[in-house]
Parts: sequence; C-alpha cells; structure tokens
Amino acid sequence: MPRRKPTIKTDVIGDLDLSPEQAIEDYKVSKQQDQFFVKPPNWDSAGESIEMLYIANLREYDAMKQVQVQLLNDAKRQSSLNVQRIRKMYKMQEKLRKRFVEVNGFIKDCADKKRSSDKCIREESVHHEEVIKLIDEYKTSISVLKSFRNDLKATTAKFQPYERVLNDVVKVSDIFVSTKDCIDRCDALMLAQVEINELGSQKLKEIEEMRQRMVQLTSEAALTVLGLKNDLARLERSYVHSRATCLKWEKILSACKDSTIMYSLDKERMFDGIQILYRLLCKRRDISQSFHSHEIDRIMNFAFGEITLLSSVLQELESGKSDKTGTGTMC
Repeated sequence: MPRRKPTIKTDVIGDLDLSPEQAIEDYKVSKQQDQFFVKPPNWDSAGESIEMLYIANLREYDAMKQVQVQLLNDAKRQSSLNVQRIRKMYKMQEKLRKRFVEVNGFIKDCADKKRSSDKCIREESVHHEEVIKLIDEYKTSISVLKSFRNDLKATTAKFQPYERVLNDVVKVSDIFVSTKDCIDRCDALMLAQVEINELGSQKLKEIEEMRQRMVQLTSEAALTVLGLKNDLARLERSYVHSRATCLKWEKILSACKDSTIMYSLDKERMFDGIQILYRLLCKRRDISQSFHSHEIDRIMNFAFGEITLLSSVLQELESGKSDKTGTGTMC
C-alpha cells in the first residue's frame, strides 16, 4: 500500500511511496546506471591491499611526473618560440611604423599639393574670368570709341562754320584773347547758370520744408492749446465741485461749531448755577466755602446731601401740617 503522504526520501529502487508495480520501472533504470549505484564485488575476488594501493599510486605519481616534465619542456620550448615570435613581431612593427610614417608623409604631401593645385586652379579660373570680362569691356569701349570718333568727326565738320565765326569774334573783340578763352568763358557762364538753377531748386525745397515745418508746428500748437483748454475745463469742473463740497462742509462745520459753542455756554451756565447753589447752601448753613470751583464732584456731592436733607425736612413739615389739620378738624 502506498503511503498517504509522499516522502522526500529515495532509494535504489526509486521512490519509497510507490507501490512495487509502479516502482519496478525506476528499479530497472537504477540498475542500468553506475553513477549512483555501486555493484558489490564478487565473493571470491581478492580485495585491494595497502601495498597494491601504494604501487598503483606510485605508478600514477611517476606517470604524472613524466607528464609534468614533458609539459615543462613543452612550456620552455613554447616560451622560447614565443620570445622569438615577439622579437620578429617587434621588428615587423617597427618596419611597419616607419613605412606608415613614410606613407602618411607622402599622403600629406600629396594632399598639400592637391590643395595648392586646387587653389591655383581656382585663382587662375577667377583671373581668367576677370580677364575675359576686361576683354569684353575693352571691346565694348573700343566699339563705343569708334562710334564716338565717327560722331566727333561729323560734329567737327558740322561746327566748322561756328569755328570761323568764333575766330572772327576774337579778332574783332578786345575782351577775348583767344578762341579757347571765349569757349571757357561761355562754359563758365553755362556752369554758373546750372549752379544758379540748382541753388534755386535747393532754396525752393528748403522753403517748402520750412512751410511744412511751420504747418506741423502750428498743428502741434493747436493741439497743445486744445489739450490745455480741455485741462482747464476739467480743472474748472473740479473747482466747482470742490467749491460746492467746501460750502457743504462749511455749513456742517458751522453747525458743529455753533453746537460746540452752545454746549460750552450751557456747561459754563451749569457750572455757574452749581457755584451759586453751593454759595446759597453754604450761606444758609452759615459756613465758609471749602471747595474750589474746579472741584465739581465734591460740590455736587455736598449739594446732593443738602438737597436730600432739605427734602426730608420738607416732608417732615408737610407731615406735621397734615397732622395738625386732622386734629383741628376733629375738634
């Protein structure tokens, strides 16, 4: 019967919580492996003794020592080979470095030459374009000069009569020394006329600018005056409103002042009445005035006591009179 609660222990036949029918497969698998299951030796086989174990270990030690010696020799030979290879590699590296420096220098020289040649080509191209432009300009100037020469020849032929007239004028007149002097004076007059015209146009422009400036200043002054008028009207309205407010408060303050004056008069009258009453009471009792005029509290207490006393006396007198009247009536 399998256990109700499975266990975590295992055996060579498998799980202990399985039935034999279910655990037979695990048993077969367990018998086929040698890692976790050691088969016991047969009963007639001799066991290994200490001497046999020593001999086996000694043989194993000798074999391992031979292998160690062989490995050391191989390591020495390999280290010597590695040293030779490193030397060869260093030599090759030095050669390659020198070759790299040479090639790099050659590449830099080629790049510098290329840059200088490109720069020269650009400069020569620009110069070539400038020369072409100059050639075209010269050709244009030559053609213009040719046409001007032809026109000048035609104009000279056209103005030859005028030249004869100028020569005759110079011969006749004493003012002009030569034909060139006459032409120069005429040119000077024409230039003076041009300058006079330019000066007149400039003065007209200045007059127009002054007129525009005057118009601008006039408009600005008008705007300023209008603004000042608006400010004056606003100040006038504010003055009227302030005057009305002042009159209102003046009336209120005059009423307050009258009330204060009347209150002061009533107060003074009341103090005078209290003083007169105090004098009358003192005179009635034929005593001197012991309190000053500013000791109102004491005076009022004295007057209250005297008036209370007089009231009680009057009550007694009235009660006495009433008693006498009652007795007389009964008689």
